[in-house]
Amino acid sequence: MPVDAVAVRLHRLLEERGAPWPAPIEHFDTIGSTSDWLKAQARAGLPAWTVALADEQTAGRGRQGHRWISPRGNLHLSVLLRPELPAGQLSLLPLAAGVAVAEALTTLGAPVALKWPNDVLLAAEPSGAAGYRKLAGLLAEATSGPGAPDSVVVGLGVNVSAPLEALPEDVRDSAASLAAVTGRSEDPCVVAAEVLSRLPVWYHLLAREGGASLRDAWRARAVDWWGRDVEVRSAGEVLRGIARDVDPGGALLLETVDGRIVRILSGEVRELRLR
Repeated sequence: MPVDAVAVRLHRLLEERGAPWPAPIEHFDTIGSTSDWLKAQARAGLPAWTVALADEQTAGRGRQGHRWISPRGNLHLSVLLRPELPAGQLSLLPLAAGVAVAEALTTLGAPVALKWPNDVLLAAEPSGAAGYRKLAGLLAEATSGPGAPDSVVVGLGVNVSAPLEALPEDVRDSAASLAAVTGRSEDPCVVAAEVLSRLPVWYHLLAREGGASLRDAWRARAVDWWGRDVEVRSAGEVLRGIARDVDPGGALLLETVDGRIVRILSGEVRELRLR
């Protein structure tokens, strides 16, 4: 079987960062979805920490079935986890991935903020989610086993250097690219190495100490909208209230107009600019 130059290079970049990768790295020129490929292979016994990355995806997707446009020049990557975590901590894996991505992009020169539950945003204004543009997205998907998830695939997409014109017109104004921010021609393989060198650190911290430190780290990098009015679309409902916090399980805590605290597990959130 021929050696893949991209996979070899990514292994080398990780070794240079003191994070030699413990599992295979599979590189594809074009694939439907790196996450779908990993989920299918996981059932055949693929080892934990196997990585799939692609130059282009034709069926990438984001949260709630939204399509994730995956042109060449961007990073499309998924990692297979076989977590040995208490059930209550599995929901924190997207937060761990978010912190890893945020740290990586900050190192590469992009000032970013995390938006619950799994967006990584480039700050265009000093405060408020309305002043941010999307630089990366995350999606964690579990595959069930007897009594507990057998595996979790964490997929991520980063707008690295593909021109925004390659994106659909309706999302261009809300998107950003790393190359446009840094003024450099960014290499998706280098971005992948920066992310992957950090992901095990936060995963192992979660496994070793529980979620408190991870939650604090995520909160410190979050969009500064705590105590502000937001709108949440979740499970077919639209809720309005004040964003109060993220709870120990990673759920958003929303204070509704009648003073109740509602725990939201997933959804789309936007800040309301009330007059």
